Amino acid sequence: MRHQLGTIVLGEVSKSVRGTIFQTPVLQSAPHYFEASVPHQVVLGRDKVKIDGHDTTFELRGYPPDILLIQVVIDVPNIFDKNNISDLEEKIFSECFRLLKKRGGNKDLTEVYSVFMVSDYSGEPEQFLSHAPVIASLLKSEKMTLDQKEIDYTLESQIKYARNDLSVIDWDGAFLFDPEGKFEPTTELLTLANLQLLRHRILDRELDGRLEHAEKLLEFPKKRAHTTKELSEDMRDIIKSRMASISKFQALERDIKLIGDWYYARLYDLAVKKFKIEEWYKSIKDKLDSLEDVYSMIAENFTVSRKQRAEWIQIIGFFVLQIGWFGLIILEFFYFTRPQ
Repeated sequence: MRHQLGTIVLGEVSKSVRGTIFQTPVLQSAPHYFEASVPHQVVLGRDKVKIDGHDTTFELRGYPPDILLIQVVIDVPNIFDKNNISDLEEKIFSECFRLLKKRGGNKDLTEVYSVFMVSDYSGEPEQFLSHAPVIASLLKSEKMTLDQKEIDYTLESQIKYARNDLSVIDWDGAFLFDPEGKFEPTTELLTLANLQLLRHRILDRELDGRLEHAEKLLEFPKKRAHTTKELSEDMRDIIKSRMASISKFQALERDIKLIGDWYYARLYDLAVKKFKIEEWYKSIKDKLDSLEDVYSMIAENFTVSRKQRAEWIQIIGFFVLQIGWFGLIILEFFYFTRPQ
């Protein structure tokens, strides 16, 4: 029997992600357009580090232009040894964060995920559910013993493709059982789900910044004076930001829909529910709507401001004209009343 621990770390980095295209594992029953449609990884290299006295290889890949992917897969003596596996996870993730920081990444904006894999066994995978308390604790990155109801709830999120395999999906990790050890397609799909979650978080953060900037423009009469040129430039920035946000949002929707209608679509849906991507989707949509409302108010205020400025120019021009006419009348009066 073979036990393996896999870790996935995805993070936004400041250094451009460039490399050769990585060949994505083919999913079972995937439609013909899958490989050409899903986001492609690029290979950036490897980094070998000793962890607990063993050489551990960190695979560095990425999703252009700015998402770094760090993956590790190592053999372990017993995947159900909760304390040792948890300690090993922490050491691996700590090294991943070091590599991420080296490339300009921020630990606070990352997605980390663990995949616990069991292969080379005979019989049905349900035999391993005798370790249910350990499985649930590892899936939730929780060292304490969980309540039985929480354990049962965690193990409900499972899916089977064949009689002798089983996948249990949760927020922080997944337990995969396959006698043939064909874990790459499932791991790839879980990586894509984590990528979508990270992209939603990044876009949500960007929208927060754009909303804050847009809302400040509404307060400019009270806080700071804008020239017409400055305000026009700010409005152009808001329009570009809004269009860029909509474009990114539509790309996220497209990537999700391209998963297709087959076995892995059900597995992906299970991961989406656990990752609460629908909630992020709704939050982003609401913020896009809010940005549109703020943009409309800025445009209206800008239009009113320009109209008022034009009206004041007309009024001032009228008074200047009146003063001019009054001056002419006075000159004519002195001209006609001068002594002959």
